[in-house]
Amino acid sequence: MQLITWKQFEDVELRVGTIVEVIDFPEARKPAYKLKIDFGPEIGIRWSSAQITVLYTKEALQNRQIVAVVNFPEKQIANFKSQCLVTGFADADGNIVLTAVERPVPNGTKIA
Repeated sequence: MQLITWKQFEDVELRVGTIVEVIDFPEARKPAYKLKIDFGPEIGIRWSSAQITVLYTKEALQNRQIVAVVNFPEKQIANFKSQCLVTGFADADGNIVLTAVERPVPNGTKIA
């Protein structure tokens, strides 16, 4: 484990957003969805790709709040540009479990 400084941690923009649209992403190498996420008025709408099809249906993701890094540069994934990184943890089988908030908070809220 590599230690980082408090300043380095503060530079990571971990924000809460609400998934407002979920689209299949057949062009991805591994099964994935394209997620349209609302991060509130300051950040706006961002798109991301997430390999979460094993544990989540499109319907279950709709209107769900997630935690994402919003200050990475865009990343090209197949024919799609991901604008943020949705966070999660691998379960015992390697499937991603989304990082989420316990109770609803305003979109765009930064981790405290």
